[in-house]
Amino acid sequence: MKKIGFIGLGIMGKPMVKNLLKAGFEVTAYDILPAAVQEMAEAGAIAGTSPKQAAQGKDVVITMVPSGPIVRSLLEGEDGVLAGIPEGAVIVDMSSVTAIESQEFAKLAESKGCHFLDAPVSGGEPGAVAGTLAIMIGGKQEVVDKVHDVFEAMGSSITLIGPNGSGSIAKLANQVIVNLNIAAVSEALILATKAGADPKKVYEAIRGGLAGSAVLDAKAPMMYSRNFKPGGPIRINLKDINNVMATANGLDLPLILTSSLQQIMNSLKSTGHLMDDHSGIVQFYENISGVIVKTNEE
Repeated sequence: MKKIGFIGLGIMGKPMVKNLLKAGFEVTAYDILPAAVQEMAEAGAIAGTSPKQAAQGKDVVITMVPSGPIVRSLLEGEDGVLAGIPEGAVIVDMSSVTAIESQEFAKLAESKGCHFLDAPVSGGEPGAVAGTLAIMIGGKQEVVDKVHDVFEAMGSSITLIGPNGSGSIAKLANQVIVNLNIAAVSEALILATKAGADPKKVYEAIRGGLAGSAVLDAKAPMMYSRNFKPGGPIRINLKDINNVMATANGLDLPLILTSSLQQIMNSLKSTGHLMDDHSGIVQFYENISGVIVKTNEE
């Protein structure tokens, strides 16, 4: 059975590690927060003391952290992953970063005789807990084949998109669709509430029709029940949307709706909602419309 180093024990990382443990893998878990490492050790993982130590003797090293600069800091340096990982091992970055960053990380891995896959995910905390994440991969088929069993422990949809960077592009496309959907749900429920309809009843009426979606089912109930506990915080999603816009600008590509969404999220950042779940996008519309999306039912 493969030995895995897993770095990044946040909302997503912890349940992903638990699913790897359930599948029988030996996992060394590392995070900058000792309490998170201890929690995973109590779940059956080996407590990692540094990125280098978490990578030593491993077949696969997974990073699941908030941004590209953090991934780079974990890879490089005398105490980094590349200082400890054996030749021929596979580095899998499951963070949401830009395609350019993923391609740079692949070159770093190659310089150490290692393989690299960018493999960001969709499905949020519920998908991470259930082991049903959608995994979008950039890299080589033969490398994916080597670690397919690792992906199967964490996800139910495993798709190789193309060469390194392709997985990160797919994740950015995913984030455009998800977050614009949430904004559309917000506008719709604001309209319903302003007109005097119970948003819960409106949701129940439309969810079985063409407007129905996984996003609607996941986020509408959070909105009308006023539950903005983060599964996917606005902070992380704003980072992704900023990456989308930077990529689009580099391609001279106008993204009209996404640029508006970026400003909505910046507004929520400035009013203290950065750590709310992205269903909290509805609060921007509430602030400018003077109504609160809330069900009348107990």
